[in-house]
Formats: sequence, C-alpha cells, structure tokens
Amino acid sequence: MESPIPDYLDTVLAECRSVDGGSIESGNRRLAAADPDMFGVAIATVAGTVYTAGDADVEFSIQSIAKTLAYALAIADNGLDAMSDVVDVEPSGDSFNEISLEPGSGRPRNALINAGALAVHAMVRADSARERVERIRALHSALAGRELSIDTAVYESELDADDRNTGITHLLKAVGVLGADPDEVVDGYAAQCAISVTCRDLAVMASVMANGGLEPGSSTRLLDLSVNSHVLSTMTTCGMYDGTGSWISTVGIPAKSGVSGAIIGVLPGQVGIAVVSPRLNEHGNSVRGVAVFERLSRDLELHMMHVSPSGMSSLRTVDESDDATVLELQGDLRFAGAESVLARLGNGIPSHHRIRLDFEHVRAVDDAARRLLREAMDRLRSEGHDVEVSDPHDLLEPADT
Repeated sequence: MESPIPDYLDTVLAECRSVDGGSIESGNRRLAAADPDMFGVAIATVAGTVYTAGDADVEFSIQSIAKTLAYALAIADNGLDAMSDVVDVEPSGDSFNEISLEPGSGRPRNALINAGALAVHAMVRADSARERVERIRALHSALAGRELSIDTAVYESELDADDRNTGITHLLKAVGVLGADPDEVVDGYAAQCAISVTCRDLAVMASVMANGGLEPGSSTRLLDLSVNSHVLSTMTTCGMYDGTGSWISTVGIPAKSGVSGAIIGVLPGQVGIAVVSPRLNEHGNSVRGVAVFERLSRDLELHMMHVSPSGMSSLRTVDESDDATVLELQGDLRFAGAESVLARLGNGIPSHHRIRLDFEHVRAVDDAARRLLREAMDRLRSEGHDVEVSDPHDLLEPADT
C-alpha cells in the first residue's frame, strides 16, 4: 500500500500556490535571483520515514536556519552558563537584523537574531576561523545524513552585502560580548549561511531535534538532550522574529525561518517539517511557507498544545502468519501514531493478504489519525486485501455521527 501522505502534501502545495504575496530577498544578489515559483515541502518522522512533495530536492542556501545548530554547538562547547553571559534568551520583538542589545550587559536579546547569531558563531570553539566553519558544516551534515557543502557564490554574495553585520560585530566587540576577531566572525557567519541544503535535508535535521537529538531509527546521539531542549525552547519564543507570537498562536510548532524562503518546524516526539518558497512577508518569513505550516498544523492537529495524556507506542502487538497480519493498537492515536501504522502496513504485505486492525486497547483517535487510517483501509481494500476492523469503541466513526 502506498501511503496517502504524499498525495495529501501534493494537495496542500497545489492549494497554497494561490498565496502569492510577499517579495524575494533583495539584499543578496544570489538570493534575489531565486526562482519565485520554487515550492517544496518535506515531513520526516522520528521513526525515519520521509515524505515529500514539490521541489523538495532542489538545493538552496540555509541562511538563518543555521543559527539553530550553531547555537547548539556553542552551548555544547561552553555550557549554558557561559553562553548566558554572551547572549540572552528573550524575544526581541524586532526584525532579524536589528541591533537589539540588553541595556547594561550589551548582550544580544537572543541567539536567533543576527546580533545574537554573530556572538554565538564566535563562541564555537576552534583553532582557526576555517575550523569553526568546518565544525558547523559537519554538524549540519551529521543531522542531514549526508555531506553538505558551502555554496561559494552565495558566500561571496553574503560578504558583498555584509556592512550591517560588520557594524554589529564591531559593536559587540566594543561591549565585550564577541569572543573572536570581528572580521573573522563576519566571514565565518557568511559561510555558515551559505551551507547548501534541500527541503528534505532540513526536514531530516528537524526530525533529529524532534527525536530528542537521536538519529531517527537508531540510538546514535547527535545532539545532547539538554542542549536540544534549550535550542527548541529558543526556537519557540524567538524563531520567527517579530512574527513569533502570531506563529505560535496559529501554528504552534517550534520553528526557524531563513531569508532564502525556508522554514523548519520541530514537533517534539513526532515530526520534523520543512517548507521552501522564496517570497517573504514583512517579518522575513516565507509567505507560502507560513500558509503550508498553518494548513499542516490545522489538518494534522500538530499544534504543540494539542497533546495526548499518554505517550505509549501505538502498536501493541503485530502477529503475522502465512495468510494474515493482525495489528493490535493501543493508547491515543495522533498523526505520528497513525503514520507508524501506515508505515507497517506498507512494509511488504503480500498481495490479497488478510489484514486485521484491533482497536480494543485504543483510548482515543484524533481527526487527523482517523482520516489517515480510514484512507489506508480504503486503499488496502482497493488493492485486493481483506481488511477486518475490530473497533468496539467506535473510534473510527466521525465525531458528528
């Protein structure tokens, strides 16, 4: 059985293409040349499954999204106490490139505005500026699961347009919160922003963060759990700049945007999501990206405040024989739980096989999970499978029937 999720993502992109406001970033000649019609989405689960639609495998520069993992690396190098002397964790209420420093201490308001990100970049430990950039690139590659490179043309364009960042770094040095040479920091930060990624890469990176810093599908730890939690907290309050309050209210997913038009979202315990579309709103966030996230949050009930009282695995038992597969489900089924059931059903079920789904030990099924499961059963039946359902609590029936 093919999962209905890619078809759903195709539909979302098709319907959100009509959202055509905003403008492409003009401060960087390479970004200004971006295709305004590029549009892709990717969802990566904590179990390691990736779903994509549109231009999900087209490369672009990561830009400010790199601030999140650079911050994680700096925290791991120095500890939270030392980092708090350099950068605060409060929302600035300002745009991404404002000079927003705390009165008295001179600390940038948070690590996700440019002033904070420049101070953070300087805190990544290295014997040289080149080594610092390499460590940041390597961490991104580890989370993406493939070797990423730095786009030289984007890097050079960043340097050509670095006057404001140059001014910020010298101000940070003057107030005592920049731990490296200002020119080296500006150069390294430009390289950091020029890491080349795809929408799929970003979703996979986000899925690692959603999985508590563990590589999905394995026990390999890529980020310290406490560091991961701190970065996600900062993304929640500061990741969408002066549009963060509205974002958390309507979308409810910790996120970070970049001026190349990408947005990543991390829903702990469930999924990592990425969308790319170059046209930006007044906050510097992708117009279509925001629309897609709002749609996914609403349709799939992904708002972080929509929480289940139980974290149990959705699969209680799986019993396989020559002629039948029986899946006994349990707990509270939401999108991630339903997706794991779909992934199991799509994993080598023989033709014309009998499939039985047992909901006796399931306590609740939300609308998103219900839609996915009903669609999956319809597809299995259309492919010739005999699908039986034991639903003693009528959990698969719509709430209004």
